[in-house]
Amino acid sequence: MLAKRTLVVLLVPYVAWLAFAYDIHFLDGANLLFHEAGHLFFGLLGRTFHFLGGTLGQLFFPVACALHFLQTRRFFEAWIMGIWLAESLMNTARYLGDARAQSLPLVGGHIHDWNWLLARWGLLEYCESIAATLQLLAVAIAIACLVGAWRSTSGKEAEWSCPSST
Repeated sequence: MLAKRTLVVLLVPYVAWLAFAYDIHFLDGANLLFHEAGHLFFGLLGRTFHFLGGTLGQLFFPVACALHFLQTRRFFEAWIMGIWLAESLMNTARYLGDARAQSLPLVGGHIHDWNWLLARWGLLEYCESIAATLQLLAVAIAIACLVGAWRSTSGKEAEWSCPSST
């Protein structure tokens, strides 16, 4: 328990940095890999899913890891994966907010996913507002997961589990 509580304490400044001064960092390399893989897999479902697939791909992996840990009743680890999800959402918010300006460098270098998507959905002029809302949601998720991780170290993990269907 001490190691887990120590990790949570060490994550407090990280989550604060995510909330108040997020900038691209080491975890975004993994997010980018999953983002690009998402284009390949979801692209099989058509052009819209090709562009949306990058974001879906990068969000899929932290969710899948969290679900795995929940299924194996490793609640602390699931909460930590929630922080990864929140960080990935912040990364998505930054990319989405850039849809009109298109100033961020692109791996493919040609088409900005969120510019393409929002333009087709008639929402391009709202990209900054949508991004700000997503950023706030991500901050709330990060804080909630940090609190959840701390509470899960109390030894009362059964309180955090879903009722068994068996």
